[in-house]
Amino acid sequence: MAVRLRQAGTRGLIAVRVPLESIGEAGDGRFKRQLSLVDLTFIGLGAIFGSGWLFSASYVAGLAGPAGIVSWLIGGAAVLLLGLVYCELGAALPRAGGVVRYPEYSHGPLLGFLMGLITLIAFSSLIAIEVVACRQYASAWFPQLTRVGSQSPTLLGWLVELAILCIFFLLNYYSVKIFARANNLVSIFKFVVPLTVVVVLLYFFRMENLGTHGFAPFGFSGIAGAVSAGGIIFAYLGLTPIVAVAGEVRHPQRTIPIALILSVLLSTIIYVLLQVAFLGSVPASLLARGWSGMGKLFALPFHDIAIALGVGWLAFLVVCDAVISPSGCGNIYMNAAPRVVYGWAHGGTFFHVFTRVDEKSGIPRAALWLTFALAVFWTLPFPSWSAMINVVSAALVLSYATAPITAAALRRNAPGLTRPFRVRGFALIGPLSFAIAALIVFWSGWKTVSWLLGVQIVLYAVYVPLRGWRGADRDGLAQEIRASLWLIGFYWLMIGLSWLGTFGGKSFIASPWDSILVAIAALGVYAWGARSGLPFLRIVSDGED
Repeated sequence: MAVRLRQAGTRGLIAVRVPLESIGEAGDGRFKRQLSLVDLTFIGLGAIFGSGWLFSASYVAGLAGPAGIVSWLIGGAAVLLLGLVYCELGAALPRAGGVVRYPEYSHGPLLGFLMGLITLIAFSSLIAIEVVACRQYASAWFPQLTRVGSQSPTLLGWLVELAILCIFFLLNYYSVKIFARANNLVSIFKFVVPLTVVVVLLYFFRMENLGTHGFAPFGFSGIAGAVSAGGIIFAYLGLTPIVAVAGEVRHPQRTIPIALILSVLLSTIIYVLLQVAFLGSVPASLLARGWSGMGKLFALPFHDIAIALGVGWLAFLVVCDAVISPSGCGNIYMNAAPRVVYGWAHGGTFFHVFTRVDEKSGIPRAALWLTFALAVFWTLPFPSWSAMINVVSAALVLSYATAPITAAALRRNAPGLTRPFRVRGFALIGPLSFAIAALIVFWSGWKTVSWLLGVQIVLYAVYVPLRGWRGADRDGLAQEIRASLWLIGFYWLMIGLSWLGTFGGKSFIASPWDSILVAIAALGVYAWGARSGLPFLRIVSDGED
């Protein structure tokens, strides 16, 4: 029987009580379980290795100097903690679009709507940013794709971006297995090139570079800023596609945790090696004025440094990979985003057309069309990679941030839920991972925090009356509002502390005290959110899956 979780107090569905343990066993029947551990691991690694490694090294060096190595370790640790939480959720509830459905399961459709919207923004804009990265690197061969003196595309450059998006769309339109096979082939090439870059650049490595102008010339603010503004957290956040396709994975309870952990550990090792190789191979003459200009000096880091070192063949290889790696990552998110739309539409939005899944292919095609349209929209302002990175990073982290609170609420209110993978030490890992996610959002700066969270607050204020106007049960809606107030409180706290802090704010609170206050506030919000979960769950039969 096809089933769907629903909070108590909703209307229009026939509620039937089923043993809670069966929640984790209910799959998405209309989706076809075709993905193996290898497929899923390559999806994770492929999503992580997009444009991040191609651009971040010089931006991180410009923000943090050699201490950027520490920034990469912080980012890897943060994503590993969040990944462990997703292991528990993904194994217990292997559902298509799970990343946006878990908040609904723990706190109700209202919270699911908010997190689904921010995740849709994050995923669809990430597809666009990968296409932009592909075009920027391709400009090394075809300069007519990019405007002179700028990283913005010409009309021809934008048409190339549109053509790539069309290819992504077609690869995902017919079968998830076609997508997986294409991704596996691309992923092999994607990992050979970064490792080749590391080996070659280590030949030119100069240890003294790591002490030039001090190991941490910009202090703590530089290390922290590099995590968000340098593109580190953006480079790491490739875990949600694994969870998004959970309904199409064979043996999900075993496969999902292994794929998540492998993806994070392997990517951390490679990213740290790439940063070390870049820092050590910068010619001494270019460091006379310090590290601050690295982002402009090496706009295409590994291509430009290969040219500076006289290794033309490596520059050629990097450009080849620069077309393939972002394309592979963008293709993965073109596959994952429709699953997010599917889960979001089931969570009580007004767009039920996106819950339809093609019977033959198992693809939610209406949701795929919406994803394609949004991805095209994000390329319309003709942005550059560096201009988009902060917003995309913050949106991605926000889409991750509710996972620890969701897991805590489900542990509290659904203790009977079967958990094939149970995170040990969750009492520490849960609040710590949420606090780190809050810090990463805070480090993205006032401009990003103010408008991104402000938009969410406005949408909340608009959506609640609309739900009431459409005839939602008053008691149920009141429950959902109480269960979601912690998130709105979190948004207001983040906006206020960002305005008072040193990351683009008024600097009324000095560094690192502003970050310490954010961490303390996040721990309070975590406790609030974990206790705000709805008191019980029902299983609702509505032919969803």
